[in-house]
Amino acid sequence: MHTRPQPGGPRASAALIALTAATLAACSSAPSQPPGAALAPARPASMAGCDALAGQLAGLAHTRIQSVTAVAAGELKAGTQDVAAHCVVLGAMHERMGADGKTPYAIGFEMRLPLRWNGRFLYQGNGGIDGAVLPALGAFGGGPIASALHQGFAVISSDAGHDNQLTRGPGFGLDPQARLDYGYQAVGKLTPMAKEVVRRAYGKAPDRSYIAGCSNGGRHVLVAAARYPEMFDGYLAGAPGYNLPKAAVANIWGAQQYKKVATDPKDLGSAFTQPERQTVVKAVLDKCDALDGARDGMVQHPSACQTAFNLARDVPTCSGERNGSCLSSAQKAAIAPIFSGATTRDGKPFYASFPYDSGLASPGVANWEFSAPIQRDSGAVGLIFGVPPQNPAGFNGEAFVLNGDVDAMLASVQATAGPFTESAMGFMTPPNATDLGRVKARGGKLLVYHGMSDAIFSPHDTQAWYEGLGQRTGGDPSGFARFFRVPGMDHCRAGPSTDQFDALGPLVKWVEQGIAPDQIIATARGPGNAGEVNPDVPASWAPNRSRPLCAYPKVATYKGSGSLEEASSFACR
Repeated sequence: MHTRPQPGGPRASAALIALTAATLAACSSAPSQPPGAALAPARPASMAGCDALAGQLAGLAHTRIQSVTAVAAGELKAGTQDVAAHCVVLGAMHERMGADGKTPYAIGFEMRLPLRWNGRFLYQGNGGIDGAVLPALGAFGGGPIASALHQGFAVISSDAGHDNQLTRGPGFGLDPQARLDYGYQAVGKLTPMAKEVVRRAYGKAPDRSYIAGCSNGGRHVLVAAARYPEMFDGYLAGAPGYNLPKAAVANIWGAQQYKKVATDPKDLGSAFTQPERQTVVKAVLDKCDALDGARDGMVQHPSACQTAFNLARDVPTCSGERNGSCLSSAQKAAIAPIFSGATTRDGKPFYASFPYDSGLASPGVANWEFSAPIQRDSGAVGLIFGVPPQNPAGFNGEAFVLNGDVDAMLASVQATAGPFTESAMGFMTPPNATDLGRVKARGGKLLVYHGMSDAIFSPHDTQAWYEGLGQRTGGDPSGFARFFRVPGMDHCRAGPSTDQFDALGPLVKWVEQGIAPDQIIATARGPGNAGEVNPDVPASWAPNRSRPLCAYPKVATYKGSGSLEEASSFACR
């Protein structure tokens, strides 16, 4: 796929992005709008078919179209629903040879263009370290109800500038330009090209443009809001790891905390076993479940819970050997700091605290805390974020994590040297994350959601960002940005939660009709769910339990009567 080198290095690419963004702003930026005002709604259009499209796409700058394929109606499903007929466009932008002189790079992409189009474009931000072109479906939310493609959007997905099969995963971090593409430049390069594809396919540019994603995809969204406010009208960010380099270092720091009390040196999970985690969850629910007016196995008033619950006081301390029903004093001393937030050697906090919540015993949380530091964060910090990067030859991720100097890691993700002219905290995070005045001024809207049992990107970090956004914009950002907490939900999905919801639909309604979402109705994915079943849904719940997700700072509060399984029995207060 990545075969033809393209002349020009990082500086040329950066200049091209700046010129493209400026041109786009001049052509498509909206005039200033009062907060909450609606932009003009999108107007649908159609194209005859995919046969002629390949010829229409010739001559796109810095782009090679590899194929255009027709997909018949019903050939693809969105849950149980048939996706309408559409065209799949595969291509690559900015093909080049890497800094090592032997590894080919390009920004690979896929676009899906419905024959009957709703007039909207969506950039699909993907997760992890990217590196693969995922199907451009635009499916978001823990258990998405319907994809953006199914709703009629034109959607693009990309590998963000590297192919994991060629770079052996995080090895792309050795290439300075690949780091920048991954961090933010791929979005800046792909979006104008994708809008031109749309224009050629339908005879007009998108009326409204959106960007959405969860995890690293959510990071892409907040970075785009800060860097490319003229490119998009609506921003949907789930579990946005907008401080991703520091979050990765913090997870490594947490692994070192667990190492102190692990009974099996080869298993970090032995530091905090499944029965012990269940014991903590029970203690959390004992203190926090009823704070919303109902005992329903959910912590729907998370802020009050952090005040009500105390690990040292409320979880039994083992008087003898650990048996799952208690925590030892040593465990409490090691685990409590993980919740209160990672610190440097001299005690200075460098990442956010984590909430006590009902999903702490779910398998996904255990994976992020015990496996991810070695399997994911080691390569991310060592090879993608750190300056200088570690030598991949002989790199031992386990030793790097368990025996490494966290302070040195923290310094490395903030450093620049030689060809690495931007630090990870520069290319991975939004510059001036709370300075989104240009989004607000042009009538753009942000909708952000985060699971309260997320163990890798702290929902407290997202909450702090939202509160900072309010301070930056005069105290209340709700006229153009809203934040929704999802009780019990793990990272982007799962956990004992109502994690199936449509967040894109309310965002579109807000952008194009001016109707701000005060709540989003979410349902559980228990046995019999039309889509994927969430095995973390407790057997005591109705399999389709529903709850309102409330715009921060409101919480879902029981009205005092009605079924505990129905959202209608709760109000956002």
